[in-house]
Amino acid sequence: MEHDMSKLVLGIIAAVVIVGLFAAILLLDPEDAISNNVDVTKEPTITKFSSMEESGSLIKFASYNEVQEYLAESVIQNQLNSGFRGGGVFMFDDGLMLERRMVESVSEPMPTSAPTPGAPPMAEPQAGVDEFDGGVGTGVDFSKTNVQVENVDEPDFIKTDGKYLYVLSQNSLTIIEAYPAESAKVILKVALDVEQQNLENMFLNGDNLVIFYHGSGDTMGIAEYDYIPQRIYTPKTIATIIDVSDKENPEIISTYEIDGYYHNSRMINDTVYLLTTSGVDYYNPIIPRIITEDAIFAPDVYRFPNPEPNYNFNTVSAFSVSGDLINSESFLMGHSNTIFVSEDNLFITYQKNLPHTFYETMQKDRFFLVVVPLLPQSAQDEIKSIQNSDADSFSKWNQIEKVLQDTYNAMSKDQKDSLYDKINKAIAEYDTKVREDTQKTEIHKIHLDNGNFKYIANGQVNGYPLNQFSMDEHNGKFRIATTSNSFSVRESITSNNVYVLDESLKTVGKLEKIAENERIFSARFMGDKLFLVTFEQIDPFFVIDLSTNTPKILGELKIPGFSNYLQPYDKDTIIGFGRDTKVNQWGGVQTLGVKVSLFDVSDLKNPKEIDTILIGDGSTDSEALYNHKSLLLDKGKNIMSIPIKGNVDSISGSSIRAPEYKTWNGFYVYGFDSKGFKEKGTIVHFEGSSYNYSYMPARSFYIENTLYTVMDGSIKMNDIENLSEKKSIHIAQTGKIIPFMK
Repeated sequence: MEHDMSKLVLGIIAAVVIVGLFAAILLLDPEDAISNNVDVTKEPTITKFSSMEESGSLIKFASYNEVQEYLAESVIQNQLNSGFRGGGVFMFDDGLMLERRMVESVSEPMPTSAPTPGAPPMAEPQAGVDEFDGGVGTGVDFSKTNVQVENVDEPDFIKTDGKYLYVLSQNSLTIIEAYPAESAKVILKVALDVEQQNLENMFLNGDNLVIFYHGSGDTMGIAEYDYIPQRIYTPKTIATIIDVSDKENPEIISTYEIDGYYHNSRMINDTVYLLTTSGVDYYNPIIPRIITEDAIFAPDVYRFPNPEPNYNFNTVSAFSVSGDLINSESFLMGHSNTIFVSEDNLFITYQKNLPHTFYETMQKDRFFLVVVPLLPQSAQDEIKSIQNSDADSFSKWNQIEKVLQDTYNAMSKDQKDSLYDKINKAIAEYDTKVREDTQKTEIHKIHLDNGNFKYIANGQVNGYPLNQFSMDEHNGKFRIATTSNSFSVRESITSNNVYVLDESLKTVGKLEKIAENERIFSARFMGDKLFLVTFEQIDPFFVIDLSTNTPKILGELKIPGFSNYLQPYDKDTIIGFGRDTKVNQWGGVQTLGVKVSLFDVSDLKNPKEIDTILIGDGSTDSEALYNHKSLLLDKGKNIMSIPIKGNVDSISGSSIRAPEYKTWNGFYVYGFDSKGFKEKGTIVHFEGSSYNYSYMPARSFYIENTLYTVMDGSIKMNDIENLSEKKSIHIAQTGKIIPFMK
């Protein structure tokens, strides 16, 4: 077994070394990165994917030179938000120095090729793939990752098939025979952290794992007008597909290296969709690539008719869990923020950023659009004539200034004061409108079909979504909840909005200015309803009807505290996870312990909070407040498991903190009865006054009648009804470790 595992680890290392050598190839002739079926000394092969079906709002670059010219022109036209030329380093709106990090000068010549086997034929897109049936655990009742959309899986560091448990921790993949719990044991632990790259998360489909990790690659290049090759460090995302049908001897099926930072991913049926982002060097752009052991794949690059103030490459890749690469396309757009994925479509959203010349342009527009129309007609005519002349801008303004001075000198003091007052009011209204127009979220819609992509449309709404749960697709309509600011001369007013967009992302309905001076803390769409929580001092819980294109508020409930996350229990009940609050002696808001609220929404016009759980004080925390994957909630099993961390005294309700302060990490477990929550007990993972060095995110799941809880390097197995312990495994201290070798 050790010999086989050595081959596995060596395979991973070989893949990384080989693709690292390939990474330099495209710098020799960047035109190759976007041309059809280009040979690089026969081996390896650079190829590309079948083109995406284009729409009127999508433009494909025909060559690398087109990409380079377009980006350089965007700088010339002052559409770059932030960035400067020089030294090979470029700063972007996310504050990261990206792509061209010229940090190590070397004198050896750049490599021209790497000997590898010939490239395999391009995989054909799969059609009609059956939904995953549960793998090894078929016939066993078990829970999966808590996801937003049914049949759209989300990646996580831990997955189960109802029999085995797969865990990514630190630099290792651990395989555990988890069921039955009484005989649970670690089967294998293998290091996957090759070349100091960091593990992200994974998918499980049947007997295949898709593991994502990230790091930096380096290539050789020459900075503009320089002559010495220098090392260029670029972010990389690696997807490794491993066959784990033999638990003691897993085998690598495929490894893909994708340029850019890992952003997010989803799995639909047997197809994995991966979104990576990479910064843009505006003068020497490096086209994102996908590199395998024997080929380099160059995605087509697309742009949109309306220019952006700054750009990123947003690359969408699709591959099957069997290891066949299906498709990849790259889009020049703003830096992607929140995504939403339904069974049919990918929605990429980001905030519109302003170019650094915005306020200079705004000052000029304000003068000609607001000030000039309020001047006497004779002054308007003179200024218009000057503006249309062939004089340079400096001379034009000198002439316009003289017209203004002559106009003011001909007025009485009262006339001037009246004119100034009109202009000031008009400018205030104009500035308010302009500032509101800058608060936009751009939305791009891409249809997904068994690994094929089709760009559909783009749209725009006011404000910004909180997270993925602020978006939803239902019956062809895209719905989004946002928070925005409106402005007046004296103040800025925060409010919230709900928009309904059609299949072409045209706004067909909206509800604006909900809960002024509050912002969205959580949102959850359920069919034709939206449950929305905003907060300032109390927690308004809104029920919003979306059965028509015109959203409307049906009911509202005001209670202390707020919910950061909403999870449906059934069609008439929803549970909020957040914090309790109170108004302090100075009139401000004091945040208290973790609060869990049970809402009855059977009467949509009269929602009720029928039960609550309060845990600890302001020092108590729960991962469920900001990561939905940490929560287990299952009506059929009558189980709710909530991760909790804090000090023992605060959790027990005491305000005494020192010297008795002790850390408590574990889970609060509940069931439900006719009155609401029913406490089952707690499961302790760590308790003590010393520091806990074994960090691991919190997760809960069940297999049959056993509750499995994961936290801080340990897995505990307890009876799902009475919580009696069946078994406990400490991942960091058990299992046969097979280190990677160099």
